[in-house]
Amino acid sequence: MAKVGGNTQSCGRGGRQRVSTHLDLEHVALELFTEQGYEATTVDQLARAAGMSRRTFFRYFPSKNDIAWGGFDRELERLRCWLRDCAPGLPVMDAVRQAVVACNRLDADEIPWHRKRMALILRVPALQAHSTLRYVQWRQVIADFVAPRLGHPADSLVPQSIAYATLGVAIAAHEQWLANEHADLPQLLDFALRELASGFTLPPLARVRGA
Repeated sequence: MAKVGGNTQSCGRGGRQRVSTHLDLEHVALELFTEQGYEATTVDQLARAAGMSRRTFFRYFPSKNDIAWGGFDRELERLRCWLRDCAPGLPVMDAVRQAVVACNRLDADEIPWHRKRMALILRVPALQAHSTLRYVQWRQVIADFVAPRLGHPADSLVPQSIAYATLGVAIAAHEQWLANEHADLPQLLDFALRELASGFTLPPLARVRGA
């Protein structure tokens, strides 16, 4: 993924470069949210910092709440495709673990932005209701994959329980990652999802860096 300003045109208002992609605008917004707080930052300020009009801003994102989720729809499709293409004989929880880990491997220059993004999603109360809607979509991808392999409807207890548990583990891993700047997110996810699959029965001495 590109750095802030990696795809730019002429300079915009306020000394900022005019953005030309969703990712550029997301990065500009994440910088402002970090500098002055999420709730204190208005759409007008975001548009001005990005060198665009308020109307143009809404062509990129339907609302301020959508910014932190960035390319979520694209990443959701990536998760869905990874699960769809996994080996038929791969155990269900191994497939889920490998897919979640693979979809959370980031380019080195994107890691700091993802930390800012996840800090907003997990720590800003104003985003919680919006995040809940996104979590529903994420869980459904897991349930839709698990259900036919286990012979259950996607909305039945077992697939939904696996989906909820997987999401909970993923959130816990992200929180640990945010708490430790040296932690490795894919490693945390891999370890935690292995624990989930085993019923958390690994011996106490089993540890992963940052866990």
